[in-house]
Amino acid sequence: MAINNPYAAYQQNSITTASPGELTLMLYNGCLKFIGQASKAIENKNIQEKNINIQKAQKIITELMITLNKDYEVSKNLEALYEYMNHRLIEANIKNDQTILKEVENFVVEFRDTWKQAVQINRQQQYGQGGQA
Repeated sequence: MAINNPYAAYQQNSITTASPGELTLMLYNGCLKFIGQASKAIENKNIQEKNINIQKAQKIITELMITLNKDYEVSKNLEALYEYMNHRLIEANIKNDQTILKEVENFVVEFRDTWKQAVQINRQQQYGQGGQA
């Protein structure tokens, strides 16, 4: 069966072949995308679109919480921060508050950037200093 949309095929392939670290990066990036879309929806007074996108961001935060390895002390701290972010997303949704969305966005950017560095360090250790297979 032929694939009609090459971009969709590429996107699906990138997800199915991604390492766990890369999948986590994709989750952070997706969360940022939905927070941005929710913020624009607030500007446009599109309450339904805001609600949908905040709920998508919340689902990603929940997924990040579920996948934490609780064997490490840092996971407990991350879980508390994720719970805080989730609570703030609920507040932003109720209050239509872009300032709260920006606060959560800043947390997600910080987590994403830190995670990206960890993935790069892991690749360098795995494949040598060049980071290539």
